[in-house]
Amino acid sequence: MALETNLSSLAALEYIPYIDDRGQLPEQFQGKIGVYAIFDQEKVLQFVGYSRDVYLSLKQHLVRQPQQCYWVKVQTIERPSRTILENTENAWIAENGSVPWGNGDQKEKWTHPIDIKVVMTPEEQASYQNPANDELAQIKILKNVARRVEAEISTQLLEVRGLQMQIRFNPKLKEEGLLDLK
Repeated sequence: MALETNLSSLAALEYIPYIDDRGQLPEQFQGKIGVYAIFDQEKVLQFVGYSRDVYLSLKQHLVRQPQQCYWVKVQTIERPSRTILENTENAWIAENGSVPWGNGDQKEKWTHPIDIKVVMTPEEQASYQNPANDELAQIKILKNVARRVEAEISTQLLEVRGLQMQIRFNPKLKEEGLLDLK
């Protein structure tokens, strides 16, 4: 099997707006396998990852870290090869000169569902931890907190950033205190 050798350095790739002027994510990456680098508003590298569907991964990251996702650089490959993807990811991180915060201690915030328990208000925490609550009452509180956080994310993305696509969260995960796209 021939290895793909036409992979670009991070610096050689163009910045692509995370959300275009129509309020959409870069649709050309739907169903595409590749490595991607996410940058903040000042084009400072925040996270490098790879995926079997770059578009879906970009959507997940936008919901999890909306304030960090303003620009993206992507290198697609035709055939899945974890080795090529990992090597490219590592090369881009090395090229950056330091590990982006999203690939270090904060990686879970980029790669795992949002844990709404860590963003509960003191009032929500007190209500959740009330010894009089049974499991159903706690689930109801988690769902309400999840709805609040979901509304905050939607407001950030829809109103502030101009996103024009529908964001749907998995309703079953809300009962567990997690938010992730469906």
